Amino acid sequence: MEPWRHRPRDPMGWISPETFFFHFPSLRYAFGRNSCYLCFQVEREGKGHSSYDWGVFQNKVYFEAPYHAEFCFLSWFCDQDLSPDEHYHVTWFLSWSPCPTCAEEVVRFLREYRNVTLSIFTARLYYFWRPDFQDGLYRLWSAGVHLDVMSFEDYEYCWDTFVDHNGMRFRSRDLLRDNDFLATELESILRTTMNPLQKEIFVYQFGNQPRAPKPYHRRKTYLCYQLKPHDGSVTAKACLQNKKKRHAEIRFIDSIMALKLEKDRRFEITCYVTWSPCPTCAKELVAFARKHSHISLRLFASRLYFHWLQENKQGLKQLHASGIPVAVMSSLEFEDCWREFVDNQGKPFQPWNKLEQYSKNITRRLRKILKQPPQNDLENEFGNLHL
Repeated sequence: MEPWRHRPRDPMGWISPETFFFHFPSLRYAFGRNSCYLCFQVEREGKGHSSYDWGVFQNKVYFEAPYHAEFCFLSWFCDQDLSPDEHYHVTWFLSWSPCPTCAEEVVRFLREYRNVTLSIFTARLYYFWRPDFQDGLYRLWSAGVHLDVMSFEDYEYCWDTFVDHNGMRFRSRDLLRDNDFLATELESILRTTMNPLQKEIFVYQFGNQPRAPKPYHRRKTYLCYQLKPHDGSVTAKACLQNKKKRHAEIRFIDSIMALKLEKDRRFEITCYVTWSPCPTCAKELVAFARKHSHISLRLFASRLYFHWLQENKQGLKQLHASGIPVAVMSSLEFEDCWREFVDNQGKPFQPWNKLEQYSKNITRRLRKILKQPPQNDLENEFGNLHL
């Protein structure tokens, strides 16, 4: 009998703020934290209906523990009357990344249940220096699991969803202390920054709807780029996310600089971003373009980032004035992004409802910003709030 199929137990409903702040800090070495917490959400989609479930599992991380949190979830999940005609997207927020045994069981589970996709966001990497633990993470990624270290937005979402905070406002404190280090380690373990986006991640994060689909949580910045010589085919591409203190645009600049492209040869780069750049990133992109005149950069955004704020409008104008084309993604760009950066399993891009209408609305908004004289910015500040 498969390990996940017996002795299911019900998840906990909430965890306390004290438990959250003790067990979820992003640390290289977390002594004394001998429990693993798994906060989960399950999105269930069938013909004409959808549902949502969530909860928390806990275990002891010692090897002799009969059931790790991952085993407990799989056992509970398989007891939920799963239908082969429905699709399930599962998201885990873990205090520790899976051990090799749990990783292997998850891979076996996903092979059997082809209608289940899994995203794992972890606060810490469990024995990340050991080859067998590294191999377990790599096997998960190879099986199509979306793996990442928890970001500020993930912590905030966990606080709102899984913590019994009694109205207390979220404060990150030292939760992200070693976040950058762990994110770099994970990228090194996976040996790539080109994690194909899962279909659900793409649809949710790149969706151009005014309001994110259920379950509601903050949409993050993703930047997908592809580089090619002016007279050739694509030679490099990657998908990047914001990391602590380094936005996706800055990581993009770092990646291109590391390639050390020949200055006597022209290159073209197309970027697809979920949010238009903030003022700081816009300034850095302008400086990058001026310093590397042999590189032609095009930027397509799914949505405009706080477009009613004057500093954000000014950043978009600086990009436009510097010769960096800034446009809104239409069906054509969404389809190209789907084809080049998503683990689409050979399936064609299916536009969501009102995609083109939303795109046209955002395009009109962008054109108005780019054409707006500087002296009129303040005058129109409140007039734009309803857009």
